[in-house]
Amino acid sequence: MSIRDLDEPRARPADVAPARQERPSGFQVVPLRGLPAVGAVLVALVVVIATNRLWALDFFHVVSGAMWTALDLFLGFVLGPILGRLTVPARVELTRRLMPKMVLIMPTLVVCTLAAGWQLARHIGDIQATYSHHAWVVASFVVVAVMAIIALGLLEPANIAVLFELKKPRPDGTVIAKLMRRFIFTAGITGAMQVATLIIMTRLATT
Repeated sequence: MSIRDLDEPRARPADVAPARQERPSGFQVVPLRGLPAVGAVLVALVVVIATNRLWALDFFHVVSGAMWTALDLFLGFVLGPILGRLTVPARVELTRRLMPKMVLIMPTLVVCTLAAGWQLARHIGDIQATYSHHAWVVASFVVVAVMAIIALGLLEPANIAVLFELKKPRPDGTVIAKLMRRFIFTAGITGAMQVATLIIMTRLATT
């Protein structure tokens, strides 16, 4: 061993970001502590639909839709670019903390928005063909249906796949990054479609 070898610092294993990360402890695919809250929201939704109260239906539809819109726009246009610039370990850690919550939040918002919105339209007669702005209502149904298909058919499977990858003894950061790109991309698409929904809804509200 030369003097030069002693002077040069050696790279420690912790300084090198491995392609595969060790599985974090205490990780749950579905956060069990959030299930009572989701159950309470769904029970309240059923009660609101059963009682057919206009204010409560409007509240569920508007609040759930607004949260769904804000979440899609945030994921697609704010978090997406940030996530792309993070290192693999940081990306894995953010994914581990965010995605389990999305398993509960996204389906709940979609169900509440669609169920309350449909019942609200039935209650005030917007789905009747004789309604003067029936074409706008049909357009909103089409847009929301496409968003629901994307959210439940693409977003949620990508979310579940990320979580199962993270549950492996040595998660592959490259696979997680690929799945997260799909998740963020589809969230961005639904976020852009949410803008179309806002245009339709404000049009209906002011005519």
